[in-house]
Amino acid sequence: MCMSKIAILGAGESGVGTAILAKDKGFEVWLSDAKEIAPKYKSILEAENIPFEENGHTVEKFFEADIIMKSPGIPEKADIVKELRKKNKKIISEIEFAYGFTNAKIIAVTGSNGKTTTTSLIFHLMEKAGVEVGLGGNIGKSFAWQVARNPKPVYVLELSSFQLDDLETFRPDIAVLTNITEDHLDRYDYQLKKYAASKFNICRYQTANDIFIYNADDSVTNQEMPEYRISAQKQAFSMNENKSSLIYEESGLLKMMDADFDYSSMQIVGKHNAANTMAAILAVRAAGLTSAQIREHLPSFEPIEHRIEKVATVKGVLYINDSKATNVDSAWYALECMSQPVIWIAGGVDKGNDYASLIPLAEEKVKALIILGPYTEKLQASFEGKVPRILMASGMKEAIEMAGAVSESGDCVLLSPCCASFDLFKNYEDRGKQFKENVMNLR
Repeated sequence: MCMSKIAILGAGESGVGTAILAKDKGFEVWLSDAKEIAPKYKSILEAENIPFEENGHTVEKFFEADIIMKSPGIPEKADIVKELRKKNKKIISEIEFAYGFTNAKIIAVTGSNGKTTTTSLIFHLMEKAGVEVGLGGNIGKSFAWQVARNPKPVYVLELSSFQLDDLETFRPDIAVLTNITEDHLDRYDYQLKKYAASKFNICRYQTANDIFIYNADDSVTNQEMPEYRISAQKQAFSMNENKSSLIYEESGLLKMMDADFDYSSMQIVGKHNAANTMAAILAVRAAGLTSAQIREHLPSFEPIEHRIEKVATVKGVLYINDSKATNVDSAWYALECMSQPVIWIAGGVDKGNDYASLIPLAEEKVKALIILGPYTEKLQASFEGKVPRILMASGMKEAIEMAGAVSESGDCVLLSPCCASFDLFKNYEDRGKQFKENVMNLR
């Protein structure tokens, strides 16, 4: 890139990482955040002598810039973004910016559900096989920071739909799309088609030398894929043997024409994680790992924190933290896995959810629903008469106390919120940590 001035919107992980990479590459850098910048990021900016402002934007500074990096958390409806669009300013994502400064092989993973597990499993298998590999994007250190300060020959990136917006050239060697379900529709005018378009950006610039891995069982993916000219080689995974899939599940085995992998030996559970594992196997095989290497290291992969994470058993009741389930489909997978009667803790900021698909599972498995937070009406209306008992909790401590009161030995208390966390918690990690802390206080 030949730009000389860059203005950065947002001082989180993406923004600060971009600022460091831009500084290292000789850009004149300006960073601005509408809110107060977190102390850990402010100290980095000060140590790096990167100019910044907080608690508001000096719009003229952005008009002077040659290029603008918009952090993924900032929506198009933000006033500053509207003004920049009117001026036809060049706006790109952190992923696009960092991609311009690396020749590394890139394995990129997106999807409404399963992307963290799939990304982490790919990284685990590559690292255990002795590959020098970086993990970034939506987890870990930002891609831009790693390109600047800890470059690797291979990166495995988890990418949200927000990170896939504002791309111009980003071309992963191997792209994985786990599935597409209704999520973040508030950012996409409540149109699933627009959200799906963001997801398909992951393969938009791929060539015939690249690989695109997708879920042959996912109806939205299959419906939307013909809309896009995909040049990459397509590789599909499926829970059922069919002509289109290279790998499928059968009786606990993940089967390919030339190899089988024992899913039952792994520490993660559920049909959704079998699908995630198949996606990861295709990705690492495409990256050069052997079947023997994959078999050796699958069993040592540990479950992701906040994703169907067993916390403790207290008085015979199992507590499971699934705080990362911020949409309906994720909660469906969690409930589908449960074999014990469930006390289900859900709620938060609704993102345009339709809870209808959860009702059969709730009727079958849930003995009490505890709705967490101030936004209770839609959840309550959806499950009224469908589960034996509905309770309202103002915070996590009260929710855990209620769960303890209505549960009995042999039950499971499942935090699987279906919703965003921003009403009561900083993020889903904070929500999960509060759940675990309150559970441990019961012991």
